[in-house]
Amino acid sequence: MNKDIASLLEKAERSLSAARSLLDEGHHDFAVSRAYYAMFYVAEALLASLGEAYSSHGAVISAFGRIFAKSGKLDPKFHRWLIDAQDLRNVGDYGVGRTITAEQVKEVITQAQKFIAAGRAYLISNRGAEDE
Repeated sequence: MNKDIASLLEKAERSLSAARSLLDEGHHDFAVSRAYYAMFYVAEALLASLGEAYSSHGAVISAFGRIFAKSGKLDPKFHRWLIDAQDLRNVGDYGVGRTITAEQVKEVITQAQKFIAAGRAYLISNRGAEDE
């Protein structure tokens, strides 16, 4: 696994840890944002493993859906989770008067944990092709 991909996975793990801490402190809007970024960094790492790079969140999410979900490389639920997490992140970051609940954050954190695990498993199982 190259250094950039490993760095993205490490950022994903740190973002997940931060999301948990922020949830514990009652900062639901910031916690959901960090959980979203945990998934986003994994999506970037997966795309990078195929030589793909994009400059916007929307482009990353779209490419992830096309390359990994629609092709069956990963369960399409991960694409749905990423889209839903981005929607909640937008509410948390920009939604004045709208709130994020602890239950919503817990669900996104659980999804992010599974997203990281699936991304790592994919990268490990496809390492041989990448290293050639």
